[in-house]
Amino acid sequence: MYSYQDVLSEILIDEKTLQERVKALGEEISRDYEGEDLIFVCILRGGAVFLIDLMRHVTVPNQIEFMAVASYGAGKRESSGEVRITYDLNSKIEGRNIVIVEDIIDSGNTLNAVIQVLSTRGPKSLYVCTLLDKESRREVVIPIRYRGFMIPDKFVYGYGLDLDEYFRNLPFIGVVDLEKLEQVKKKLGNG
Repeated sequence: MYSYQDVLSEILIDEKTLQERVKALGEEISRDYEGEDLIFVCILRGGAVFLIDLMRHVTVPNQIEFMAVASYGAGKRESSGEVRITYDLNSKIEGRNIVIVEDIIDSGNTLNAVIQVLSTRGPKSLYVCTLLDKESRREVVIPIRYRGFMIPDKFVYGYGLDLDEYFRNLPFIGVVDLEKLEQVKKKLGNG
């Protein structure tokens, strides 16, 4: 195994900046849903860290649900384009305010499929909250209501986003140095 420092190119968003923005998003959601309640639908696994921190700043009554959607697969940096729901909601969302919580939106194909599925279930409202938005890679229009950060087309990890299923626990968003990653993997014999 290698450490995150072995492949880190730069820290794109530091911990303090992340936490300040997450707090601001939570306050904005609280204002928008004042007098109402909502269900956060977290897209696993990457969105979990963001969801937990976000919820700490939301003052309106809320519940959480989870969905797992597969489109990348371990070790992949590009979506396959084929989207499968591997874990679905446990409760009905009909007539409820829904905020989908996502770690990063890239092409938008995965999230678009999730929005289409949830829309058929009759929610009162359905909005998207994403921590990171790689708008330059978008292939479909995604109606993002709450956006943490617009980021350039770089391969990022940390704060819920994985690198080969590791490093989700980092308190910042880092950029992977792809050359270093390739060298490390060759050295370890799995590149």
